[in-house]
Amino acid sequence: MAQAKKIGVVGATFLVAGNMMGSGVFLLPSSLAKIGTASIWGWLVTTAGALLLAFVFAKLGKLAPKAGGPYAHARDWFGPYMGFQTNAVYWFANWIGNVAIPIAAVGYFSYFFPILSEPLPRCIAVLALVWALSFANVIGPSFVSKLQTVTTSFALVPILGIAIFGWFFFDPTIFKGAYNVSGESNFGAISSAAALTLWAFIGVESASVTAGVVENPEKNVARATLAGVFLAAIAYIASSSVIMGMVPNGDLQVSDAPFALAAANAVGGWGGALVSLCAFVGAAGSLGGWILLTAQSAKAASDDGLFPSIFSKTNKNDVPVKGVLIVAVLMTLAVLVTSTSKTASAQFDVITSAAVVLTLLPYIYSCVACYFVVERSHTLVHTGAFWLLTSVTVVYCLWAIFGSAGNIVQYAFLFVLFITVFYPFFSEERRRQRGQLPALDAAVRTTLS
Repeated sequence: MAQAKKIGVVGATFLVAGNMMGSGVFLLPSSLAKIGTASIWGWLVTTAGALLLAFVFAKLGKLAPKAGGPYAHARDWFGPYMGFQTNAVYWFANWIGNVAIPIAAVGYFSYFFPILSEPLPRCIAVLALVWALSFANVIGPSFVSKLQTVTTSFALVPILGIAIFGWFFFDPTIFKGAYNVSGESNFGAISSAAALTLWAFIGVESASVTAGVVENPEKNVARATLAGVFLAAIAYIASSSVIMGMVPNGDLQVSDAPFALAAANAVGGWGGALVSLCAFVGAAGSLGGWILLTAQSAKAASDDGLFPSIFSKTNKNDVPVKGVLIVAVLMTLAVLVTSTSKTASAQFDVITSAAVVLTLLPYIYSCVACYFVVERSHTLVHTGAFWLLTSVTVVYCLWAIFGSAGNIVQYAFLFVLFITVFYPFFSEERRRQRGQLPALDAAVRTTLS
């Protein structure tokens, strides 16, 4: 069997940047408008936290590249149960979060076809994108990487266009007049903004998760992670700052296409149309990369017997086709459940809040695992410094959870506890496959029988 073609450093960089920029920023201005321009402080804090996370995943990618990303590191350093828990939480977070991407894409396409702002047509269009990009993944990771390299270029047009040229239309009065409209204290508003803006950086681990299909992962995973985050961070802060000074806060809060609205206000309808088209292509294309990431994470756990075996079965291009299709079905159900939301931005808020809270647990485990990896290969001085860095990163993740909606955190906590009941099935399968069933368990089995 011919070896599947792998992703180079440029493709991996665009995978990281595309997974973030392809969906993370396009509807966030509408969500952040409910907080006000104080959310810019949240962007700054989140950028610092994202760069710390990028450093952690870059270090892991260089010293211990593992297919499966956070799952693999939790498995190796905390044992099979933590690996099982991490993969289950991370997998759910990914396919739930994936739903926000076609929602953002369709929200921008509604600029051309306003009927897509209605719940039923929007639902049909979102499902069409989900299945189109799922079948694109069946072709193979190389195809998805090339597709995302092209679509990310489209995504950069509205983001960088607004970030650079929007300042010519920036109104300081509009910006200052909506500093904190959330009704919370400034600290509470900034904390909420930090939780929301973290969604824009979800995907920092993309190159790490897909290390199995990246060329020379010891070097390229680290390079792609840092370069992708740096590219996204600059674009995010600049574009979000300027758009809040271009569009009145009330209009921004209810917009399903905030970048297009800003462009239309600045230069007219043609500007809004151009931005809408580019945002649609960029967001839709990033869905392919996220489906790849979700499938590879599940496959890595399945290969270890810690997830159903159906997720490890691949085609000739090393694509876990059945796993991809299962994700598509689950995303379809999530779209249908949330389709009653009045606007795309409201549906987007619910989906992203749940995905962020669930993703933070695997991030915390990865930070601690990285400390062990560094301890094994560095001096005591370097290890101590890295312990401090990882501790700060963990505190940031906990703060982001604190800033999330209380009911979302409550449901996420209950979910993490609930999945524990499924572990014995996969634990037994793993032990049986490796011939490592403990003597105590064997004795108990004999007694019970």
